[in-house]
Amino acid sequence: MTIIIPQHNKKDIVKDIIAPNAVKVTANYIQLGEKFLKTIAVISYPSYLNVGWLLPIINMDKILDISLFYHPLDSNEILKKLRKKLAEVQSQIMIEQEKGQVRNPVLEAAQANIEELRDRLIQGNEKLFKVGIYVTLYGDSLKQLNETENEINSILNGRMIFAKSVIFQQDAGFNSTLPLTNDELFINTSLNTESASTTFPIISSDLSAEEGILYGINRHNNTLVLFDRFSLENSNMVIFGKSGGGKSYAAKLEILRSLMTGVDIIIIDPENEYHYLAQSVGGTIINISLSSKEHINPFDFPPKREGETVADMLQENIINLTGLLKIALGELNAEELSMLDRALFEVYAARGITQATKIEEIMTSPLLSDLKTILEGMKGSENLVRRLERYTDGSFAGFLNQPTNVKIENRLVVFSVRDMQEELRPIAMYLILNYIWNLIRSDLKKRIMIIDEAWLLLRYKEGAQFLQSIAKRARKYFFGLTTITQDVADFLNSEYGRTILANSSLQFLFKQSPTTIDVVAKTFNLNDELKFLLLEAAVGDALLFAGTKYAAIKVVASYIEDQIITSDPAQILAIQQAKEQLAKEGET
Repeated sequence: MTIIIPQHNKKDIVKDIIAPNAVKVTANYIQLGEKFLKTIAVISYPSYLNVGWLLPIINMDKILDISLFYHPLDSNEILKKLRKKLAEVQSQIMIEQEKGQVRNPVLEAAQANIEELRDRLIQGNEKLFKVGIYVTLYGDSLKQLNETENEINSILNGRMIFAKSVIFQQDAGFNSTLPLTNDELFINTSLNTESASTTFPIISSDLSAEEGILYGINRHNNTLVLFDRFSLENSNMVIFGKSGGGKSYAAKLEILRSLMTGVDIIIIDPENEYHYLAQSVGGTIINISLSSKEHINPFDFPPKREGETVADMLQENIINLTGLLKIALGELNAEELSMLDRALFEVYAARGITQATKIEEIMTSPLLSDLKTILEGMKGSENLVRRLERYTDGSFAGFLNQPTNVKIENRLVVFSVRDMQEELRPIAMYLILNYIWNLIRSDLKKRIMIIDEAWLLLRYKEGAQFLQSIAKRARKYFFGLTTITQDVADFLNSEYGRTILANSSLQFLFKQSPTTIDVVAKTFNLNDELKFLLLEAAVGDALLFAGTKYAAIKVVASYIEDQIITSDPAQILAIQQAKEQLAKEGET
C-alpha cells in the first residue's frame, strides 16, 4: 500500500520529525527535549595570550558547540580613536609630572602600546577585529551542565581568561552557536591580528617525512609520525618515564623497524628485557656476569683508525682504563692516581707496547693480574693492591681478568648484565660501553646503541663523563645513542645528564610521576596542559620532541610486532604457555 502525502503538508511533517518535544527557555539555561544546554561567552582576556589556548576546551571529552566570530574594523576609524586616546594618556602623564608625582609605569606602558599599534596599523602589518567566542554546553541534567561550566571556567581562569553565562540571552546564545554564522549576542572584544590568531583552533605539529620508520600516531591530527632520526642534526635520543609507561616497548618497536631499514643495533640490557626480541630476529645475546663464559678484557687495544698512531691509542686506552678502575676501586687520591697511571704504562710496556710500537707489532694485551704484579713492585701501592685482589684473585676474579672471547658480527647484539651482581653492574656497563665505542669508531656504519637504565652509569662521575663524551661525538660516526631511564630527576639533576639531553635531538617523554613532573616541566618548558598530559598518560602515550617540533603521540604496533616486543609479564607467560602447548601437540 502506498501512502501519498499532500504537498502542502510535507514541510510540516519534516519539522515535526526533527523538532524536540518541547523547548523551555529560562534566564540561565534552555531545556531542549530531555537535554539541558547553556551558552557562555568569553568576556575578558589578559594582556598576553598563548597560541592554542582554546585547544584544551576543544579537546574536552564533552559535547560542545563553539562559535568564533571575527568582525573586521575600519582601520581609519581605529586610528582616529587611538590618536584621541594617545592624547588623553600623554595629557595625564604631563599633569602628573607637573604635580611632581613619581612616574606612572601603567600610563607609560599604555602610551608605548598605543604608539606601537598605530605604527603597525599604518604599515598594514596589523588589523583590528571585534572577536566573539561563545560555547554552548550540553548535559543530561542541570548538575552535569554546571559541572561542565565549572570545568571550562577553571581552564580559562588558569590563563586569566574569563567567561560568563549569557543571562536572559540563552536563546540568542544558542542561535549564535548554530552553524548559521549569525552573531546574535555580539559580546565582542577588540583584538589585533596577532592576539586574534591565538584563538585559531587548528594547530598541530607535523612530524611526518618521506622516509624513515613509524614511531606512532600523532594524537593532534591522527597523522603518522614517520621520520629518519639520522636526518636530524644528531641522531641521539633520550627516553624518560616511570616504570610501566611504555619506554622499553617504544624502544623495542624502533629496534624492530630500524633493523628492516638496514640499521645495526647494539643494546646494553640490565634486566633481560630484550632477550626474547633478540631470539625472535636471530640476534646475538652476550651475557656478562661472574659465572659467564663470555669475557671482555678492558686492556684490549682498539682497532686502528685512519690517521691515529699507537701513542694516541695508548694514551686514550689508559684514560679509559683509569675511569673503569675508579669505578671498580672507589675514590683514589692524587698519589694513587699518579701511581696507577705509571703502572698502566709499565704493564703495556711489559707486553712490548709503547708509544714507539707499530700497530702490527702488537700481539697480545695484558690482563688485570699483570697490573697487580706491576703494582706489587711499587713502593706505597699496598692499598691499591689490596683493592685489586678482589678482581684478580678474589670473588670477582672471573670478571675483568680474562682475555676477550666475544665478537660483534650480528646486526643485533644484546649485552645482558642481569645476572651481574648489583655493585658490579656499573663496572660491567662501562666495560661494555668502552668495547662497543672502540668498535664503532673503527668501522663507519649506521648504528644505534641503546642503554637501558642509564642512571646506573650516571651515578659515577667517570661513567657519566664517558657517556657524555659518546653523546657529543656520536654524530661523527653515523651513530645514534639512546639512553633510557625511569629515574628522571637523577638524570636531569646531573650536569652530565643535562649535557646528554642537550646533545639529543629526539626526546621521548612517557608517563611521569608527580614527584618528577616539576623537574621535567622546567627542563622541557612544558605548560600546564602538557604537564597534565604526562601525569595522566596511558601506556604508550608520550610527548615526542624532534628538533624544534613536538607532538603528543600514541605508540602503536601490529599484532606480530606486539608479540615480539611485549614487556607485559602476563602476555609473555601466555605466549610461553601457547608455545608449550604447540610443542606438546607436535609431539603427539
